[in-house]
Amino acid sequence: MSVRVIIVDDDALVRTGLSLLLDGAHGISVVAQVADGSGVPAALDAHPADVVLMDLRMPGTDGIAATRAVRARRDPPAVVVLTTFDTADEVGAALHAGASGYLLKDTEPQRIVEAVLAAAAGEPVLSPRVARRLMDSTARAGGSRAAAHASLAVLTDRERDVVAAIGHGASNAEIARELFLTLATVKAHVSSILLKLGLENRTQVALIAHDAEQP
Repeated sequence: MSVRVIIVDDDALVRTGLSLLLDGAHGISVVAQVADGSGVPAALDAHPADVVLMDLRMPGTDGIAATRAVRARRDPPAVVVLTTFDTADEVGAALHAGASGYLLKDTEPQRIVEAVLAAAAGEPVLSPRVARRLMDSTARAGGSRAAAHASLAVLTDRERDVVAAIGHGASNAEIARELFLTLATVKAHVSSILLKLGLENRTQVALIAHDAEQP
């Protein structure tokens, strides 16, 4: 089945361009376009989706609030932020709201296609510049290392191994090879980690892993 995508952006030209890009890609179908975050719930009711490609700054309901609303739904789709803004505060707010990816609008078109497919498969996606900014911000955050270690204390040793691998950007298949586990076992560990830590997605796990690795 095709990965179903809803595009959310207040710029009609951007929506049209993304729709042409994604609808023309193998394995992706754009099912709706929305001009404001407030319209996302109705669009999802009418057009079930696997991924919401979300602009950040929009009049009315912004991308952070809209992401939070999407992720609060039952069996929610993945949210990938696509924006021109990459401040540490905005990146952190989007990821903590439940976004599983954060891309900049100058990202190569093929990379946007790959990111949508990866998000639908449960993999985190970050633009390289965003990842660097996030790591720099994490390194400057005082006290976060102790908080991360306190969170990880509730996990088993093997689950902490999985968290570390996620923090280094490994996919489930790569974690399975690295730790000599089956893919099903890795998925079970990831589900358990999310449940124990009260997190929404792998990107939030990666944030904790980065915090824990601070010097």
